[in-house]
Amino acid sequence: MRMALLGDDQWQFFPPAPRDIEGLGISPGLLTDLVLRRLSLEGTSNIEALSSFLKLPVVAVHHVFTSLRQQQLVEVKGMVGNDYRITLSASGRALAAERFTRMQYAGPAPVSLKAYTEAVRMQSGEVEISRDRLQAAFSDLVIPDSLLDRLGPALIEQSSIFLYGAPGNGKTSLAERLLRVYEDTVFVPYAVEVDGQIISLYDAAVHQKVGEEDEERDPRWVPCRRPCIIVGGELTPSLLELRYDDTSGMYSAPLQMKANNGILVIDDFGRQLMSPRELLNRWIVPLDRRVDYLSLNYGLKFEVPFQVLVVFATNLNPLELADEAFLRRIRNKIRIDEVSADAFDEIFRRVARAGQINLTPESLAHLRQLCLADGRDQLRACYPHDICALLKSIAQYQEREATATAEDLRRAAELYFAVG
Repeated sequence: MRMALLGDDQWQFFPPAPRDIEGLGISPGLLTDLVLRRLSLEGTSNIEALSSFLKLPVVAVHHVFTSLRQQQLVEVKGMVGNDYRITLSASGRALAAERFTRMQYAGPAPVSLKAYTEAVRMQSGEVEISRDRLQAAFSDLVIPDSLLDRLGPALIEQSSIFLYGAPGNGKTSLAERLLRVYEDTVFVPYAVEVDGQIISLYDAAVHQKVGEEDEERDPRWVPCRRPCIIVGGELTPSLLELRYDDTSGMYSAPLQMKANNGILVIDDFGRQLMSPRELLNRWIVPLDRRVDYLSLNYGLKFEVPFQVLVVFATNLNPLELADEAFLRRIRNKIRIDEVSADAFDEIFRRVARAGQINLTPESLAHLRQLCLADGRDQLRACYPHDICALLKSIAQYQEREATATAEDLRRAAELYFAVG
């Protein structure tokens, strides 16, 4: 691994392509098993194709092929240019079948736990934050400078953030945009090897791949934007632990491991299937020491980095969710207040413009009055967006252009607000 500056991306480390088996950092036995299983699935293949699929250097696959050939576990069926066209022999198929009973993984080769740990620590987020930069990152939101001035120091510290306040004022929208302050690229391995076991890590659903293939780079690492994972009420204890699949014989990484070098947002904190106390007890050590402890299904416990910016977003009282010991470890507690009248009007203008909804001179005042009627005493940032969606539906139903007239706003408000 080395520091690098390539193109417009500043990489805090760069995994160079290994030139031999020793440079892979994994055991020859694991390497042989991968080639056996892959060749068993392919039926017939060649050195180049196996190298490409397993993300291994050609020299490493050729070394395994030579060893397997000497043991009469593979047969050469011909040549593809200067490459061998190979298949498993009868004894090779028997050995591959036996290896499949232990584990079915036949994908990209893993990196070692040591290499992964070093990479995560080298890629810890370091950003230059200023009010101007935050204003640019959140330009599509209406945010007062006072809130930006609280977010700035919290992002510089890169530990954890507690966003709280009344519902509908943009805590989730704010949290999911925090990733915009990063402009660099990080490397995420396809898989990590621990004690001969394989943990699948790269997940196309949460890791955004960037860049092209590079012959100088170890192909077992994927260049990605820093991850941002948002989880809400569906969060369960099992998602925070290694998940073992009895059928495949491999593990899936927990959420916080997938979010390493990025952001993990716990949305609607306090409304998860697992209790707040259970979650807080699980993470009290990782948040404090920046390391986590995971266990394989046969009891082996090991340490992994916890380089995650955890953002808790809740509309509940933090003092009712967590005790003093836990809240002390979350040093940045930021209240998201209700929006001002001027900010509310600006949100309404932006949403209406984006939705091609015509405004009248009285539209802004009418909407504020409706939102503060029937005992409601706060203007919330979500109201303009939700009301505008109803205005468009009303207009579509009547086959006309959407306009925020007093009558249409009244109809939308009657649909939107529950009146006791």
